[in-house]
Amino acid sequence: MAHPGGCLCGQIRFTIDAEPQGARMCWCRDCQRIASGSPTVNVLFDEESVHYTGEMTKLTLIADSGNTVERGFCPTCGAQMYSRTVSPAGMPMRVRAGTLDDPALMAPQYHIWTDSAPSWAALDPALPRYHKGPGSALVEE
Repeated sequence: MAHPGGCLCGQIRFTIDAEPQGARMCWCRDCQRIASGSPTVNVLFDEESVHYTGEMTKLTLIADSGNTVERGFCPTCGAQMYSRTVSPAGMPMRVRAGTLDDPALMAPQYHIWTDSAPSWAALDPALPRYHKGPGSALVEE
């Protein structure tokens, strides 16, 4: 089954021809800046399965993890489309859940980078929370 989506103004469209590998909410400072204070909600896919059309602007920075991360967004409406780790290679692409035509495709399964979350952050107590990125220590209650 294909999973379509696009940006707010419709300039960028995409189709994903694979099922999601997972979903998560990221509270790193970069994601908070992208999401204006909230976490980004990301659905994970093999990069080869995600096909974009339309002009996209890309920004590549070093993330809190130390990884080199590329982020794609619409130059017209500013919608954040994805992030992908350039180095090291082999990680899944993170498609922003809100850009999917069906944003309920997969609910977040855990929170990451919760050490960076503001004190007022509404963290779902039913979801596991990691201090930093995936594979880091879990937050103990």
